[in-house]
Formats: sequence, structure tokens, C-alpha cells
Amino acid sequence: MRVLFGVLLVALLSACATSTGGGGTSEKDQVAAATQAWIDAMGSHDPERVVALYAPEAVLWGTTSPTLRDNPATVRDYFNLLRKVPPDYKGVLGEQRIRVYGDLAINTGTYTFIGPARDAAGKPISRPARFSFVYRNRDGRWLIVDHHSSTVPPPPK
Repeated sequence: MRVLFGVLLVALLSACATSTGGGGTSEKDQVAAATQAWIDAMGSHDPERVVALYAPEAVLWGTTSPTLRDNPATVRDYFNLLRKVPPDYKGVLGEQRIRVYGDLAINTGTYTFIGPARDAAGKPISRPARFSFVYRNRDGRWLIVDHHSSTVPPPPK
């Protein structure tokens, strides 16, 4: 009986240690998926789809924003520009560094936006930027609570 109890205890502890809380995906994978969902929402050109990924108390320091956005109305106002971008406007994720600390996660990395600016030949201009997203897990969903984005400076000459 002791052996059976010991085997069951080890199995239970192993299951708890490897549990991901996300239906088989790791927390890092869930945060990566949340970041990809943000990129996909940006590519949909639907501000409401983007804003839905932010917690109500989220703070946004947008790449082109001269002001800090700290409530849903001002975050929505920033992303309303998506209604006017050309159909080929999109973002592409680059490198990412994801760290998870309980119900908080940080994803630091790069993305490149293609368009809406055009060069002299009319081709979309690529704009590399760097980001920091802070996520909080609310009821199994990773929501953005802080987002900072800035352009990548040109290389030194």
C-alpha cells in the first residue's frame, strides 16, 4: 500500500510541476501567442480588435504617440489610425525575450511595420521598432497592462 501511495504521490507532484495551465501549452508559448494576436489584430486594421487585447488599466507609450495613453479611450484613440492605413499595412515580429513571473509576463523584442509611409516609387517603407509588453494573466487570458514601443535608432556612423 505504501508503494502504491508513493507512486501516486510522485505522479501527482510530477503533473503539478509540469502543468502549464493553458491546455498543454507553456506560459511562454501563451505569451508568444498573445503577442502574435496583437500583430494579427494590427494587420486586421480593426482598432477594436487591438484594444480588446489591453486590460482596462493598461498604459501605452505608442511608437508615434507624443502622449502617454492610460485608459481605454486614449488607447482606442491611438489605434484609430488603423482605420486609415492601406490594405498592405502589416507588422512582422522579430526576436522576442519572454519571461514569466507568476501571473505577470514581460515580452521584449522587435517588430517591423510595413507601411503606411511610401518611398518615391510608391513602395511601402519598413519601419523597425522595439517593444516591451507587460502582460497579466486574467482568468487564463494574457492581457496587456503596459506597452512601450519606440523606433530602432539608425546604426552609428
